[in-house]
Amino acid sequence: MKTKATADHGLREIPVTTESAPNDQPGIGATGASLRKAEAYLRRLAGKAIADYGMIRDGDRVMVCLSGGKDSYTLLDMLMTLATRAPIDFELIAVNLDQKQPEFPADILPDYLDRLGVNYRIVEEDTYSIVKRVVPEDKTMCGLCSRLRRGVLYRVADELGASRIALGHHREDLIETLFLNMFYGGRIKAMPPKLVSDDGGHVVIRPLAYCPEPAIARYAELKKFPIIPCNLCGSQENLKRQQIKQMLAEWEQHDPGRSARLLRSLCNVTPSHLADTSLVDFADLEAVRG
Repeated sequence: MKTKATADHGLREIPVTTESAPNDQPGIGATGASLRKAEAYLRRLAGKAIADYGMIRDGDRVMVCLSGGKDSYTLLDMLMTLATRAPIDFELIAVNLDQKQPEFPADILPDYLDRLGVNYRIVEEDTYSIVKRVVPEDKTMCGLCSRLRRGVLYRVADELGASRIALGHHREDLIETLFLNMFYGGRIKAMPPKLVSDDGGHVVIRPLAYCPEPAIARYAELKKFPIIPCNLCGSQENLKRQQIKQMLAEWEQHDPGRSARLLRSLCNVTPSHLADTSLVDFADLEAVRG
């Protein structure tokens, strides 16, 4: 399936806004109008992120990682929609990793992708049993699960000849990761919109990096995506990320626009006003300034 990349430049700054997909308004066709507005809003932000970070090039083969959650469904939708507006060609292939979780509805994604007419591949790897065997019941499973999943996806990308691996992380994912690393890892580090793997063999892109999670949730509701819940770690209520998510939600409630400003701060870093001696030679700063 041949599609196109996007070069939608849109706004030249990351928008500081609390705007989400609009709610339905009374009147004929209200839901349809809301869906169009929600799609246009997310498409603009995704297109801007793709353009800002040079995520997709002419001739790329993009492996879209589809989990069955609201974010990855939205990611695939945005890439397919933006494709029709771009001046360059690239190929899309959706990939789902079936981790053999109990009662996983294996027919949902193939049926959905068949209806869309998208090229796809379902990869079956029993990472569930590995995680359950290795990680104690009272410990967080997400770390090991993520590493195993990443390894499988990198291997599949090589098998498919994919030049880009697209993930569905959104604005809140980036911000939450920043605070997780600060609070629990003692470092300033987040999720970059574009990343080259440590071995240099893979390029990971996050086209939804500018997209607010509430807008994605609203879009998924309007689209009625066939959501597949993650039963492996979804019941672990005390995950650190959930605590950070709650903190950010409370901040946003009391100070609307704070999440957007936090995202902007990740794009406006002044190393000389931090304290990392590997970035700035503070010991010889006078000589440098002189």
